[in-house]
Amino acid sequence: MGPYAGRMVVKAWDWLRRRKPLVDAFFVAPIMLFSITELWSDAFDIGRGAFFAVTVGLTGPMILRRTYPRTMFAAVAMVSCVQCLLSVNPVPANMTVLMGLYTVTAGYSFRWGLAALTCSVLGAGMLTWRYPSGAEDRESTFFTLAVIVAGVWLLGLHMRTRRAYLRSVEERAERLERERDNEVKVAMAAERARIARELHDVVAHNVSVIVVQADGASYAIDTDVGRARQALEAISTTGRLALAEMRRLLGVLRETDDVSAFAPQPGVAQLDDLVEQVRSSGLAVTFEVDGTPAAMSEGRQLTVYRIVQEALTNTLKHGGPRVAVSVRLRYSEEALEIRVDDDGRGAAAIDDGRGHGLAGMRERVAVYGGSIRAGPCSGGGFQVVAQIPVREEVGAA
Repeated sequence: MGPYAGRMVVKAWDWLRRRKPLVDAFFVAPIMLFSITELWSDAFDIGRGAFFAVTVGLTGPMILRRTYPRTMFAAVAMVSCVQCLLSVNPVPANMTVLMGLYTVTAGYSFRWGLAALTCSVLGAGMLTWRYPSGAEDRESTFFTLAVIVAGVWLLGLHMRTRRAYLRSVEERAERLERERDNEVKVAMAAERARIARELHDVVAHNVSVIVVQADGASYAIDTDVGRARQALEAISTTGRLALAEMRRLLGVLRETDDVSAFAPQPGVAQLDDLVEQVRSSGLAVTFEVDGTPAAMSEGRQLTVYRIVQEALTNTLKHGGPRVAVSVRLRYSEEALEIRVDDDGRGAAAIDDGRGHGLAGMRERVAVYGGSIRAGPCSGGGFQVVAQIPVREEVGAA
């Protein structure tokens, strides 16, 4: 069986599992067919009308065997009781009582299973003493029927216990998986904290050495050129060592592949490429820049890029079909305003609660002392407005 056939079988099985009455009708169909074939035989000394009525009364409720098990068993037991009181001979469909006993015992508590067993044993007693036969035949018949009923009841108990065991195993496996994931997250957080401490030590130590050597070189450059050259060589060596250590430590924290591990981080200059990429996915995007772009640090540029990227991603995920979005950057002397507006679903969009994009944007903006406002608009659509200071002293103020 190929992969495609396997997927089709799984889909068909899932489809059937969601339609319990159809599956139950499939299982009760052989009893119905067998009863219909016996309808024209002389094996049962009753009228065809009574035979048909009893058969339908016993097999009809079985369509709801797993949907309403207790109601089904009560209906089948009632039909069998009326059949016995009217002295209608047993028919092949009477075995549905055993099927109902198994279903109730396997699907409900022990008390319900015991009640179904008691009802079935009483039915066996009525069947034995209602129809004429010898005393010894009655005892042997009742004993045989009681053994069959007890066997079906024990099978239902076994299946109930097995299902409970399987559920407990599944719950335990899920709990262990969650605990394992939590342990992995805790271990990763501890490792990242350790790497951060090591990175701090590497940077602090090497930068301090560079500063000292640079001061020494500035003092000795006029009086002792050789010593100044040695200081510059020490600066170069220390800088290379610091870069190597930083790359080694940061490489552990990166989640990308080795090819892009040391690629430059995106900034404002890469927003055009981002917009073109989003347009190629079918989203109508307009991009405008007002004012003179100010010189910003790479960290601030990365924050701008990530905010625009996250806003466009949210529009793609929640905006709906045929949505249009505009991205505007407005530069001033002190801050850069980022405004992303779309005309999508807005407040009507379904939130799965799994995203952390808005929280991430707030954290990025807060690092540089900025502010951000994100939410649905009153007339529809969604808006993201962020203010990022272009200079460090503005953010500190």
